[in-house]
Amino acid sequence: MAGMTAQEAAEWGKTLDFPTVWAAIMKSDERLDRLGEKTDERLDRQAENIDRLGERIDRQTENIDRIGERLDRLGEKFDKMGERVDRVTANVGGLNLSMGDLIETLFAPHLGEKFDAYNYQLKRMYRRVPIYDDNIRMRSDIDILLSNTILCMAVEVKRWLETTAHVDEHIKRMQLVRQYPPAEVKGKKLLGAIVGAVVTPEAREYAEQNGLFVLELTGEDVRLLEAPDFQPKEW
Repeated sequence: MAGMTAQEAAEWGKTLDFPTVWAAIMKSDERLDRLGEKTDERLDRQAENIDRLGERIDRQTENIDRIGERLDRLGEKFDKMGERVDRVTANVGGLNLSMGDLIETLFAPHLGEKFDAYNYQLKRMYRRVPIYDDNIRMRSDIDILLSNTILCMAVEVKRWLETTAHVDEHIKRMQLVRQYPPAEVKGKKLLGAIVGAVVTPEAREYAEQNGLFVLELTGEDVRLLEAPDFQPKEW
């Protein structure tokens, strides 16, 4: 009736009768029913989609929970592995220290005899002799000190005597021993030596060039390595 005048609407109303109006109402009801059915169908489909989405979310949540559990177990394994690494590291550190002590223990008792050809007669042996400066500050120590009444020899023990840097360390130590001589060294001639379980040719040659004796562990014994023209240095 949009756009009709009042008179036109009145004239149109005279043409309406009950059957016509009832038929129009019934058609409207049918349309509403169909619209309701379609709406219900759409809502049902939406509900089904929501249910399926909920199921997917539930499955994803379960997967996430399982992943979390796996990560937790993996974290526990890493923690245990870390503890094992710490224990192994501690054991290896202890083994290194024990190996150093073992080498010194093997070398020390008969080390002085290795220099009998030089008629040094090094009968006295001291281990871990500290070197203090004038301010009573410990600067280094001597692994093994061999001596007699007029001569002493400061011996450094290395598991691996591989580089010139290892030799330089003992040269600096020898300089400290001469600068700040322990009581066992004062008034005596001072010589130096390096012992290694493994000795490279490079390190040996460099040590001998600097007047240091070089000895190497061979099985259960230790042997003195000497170049034909070697001259020991008196520090």
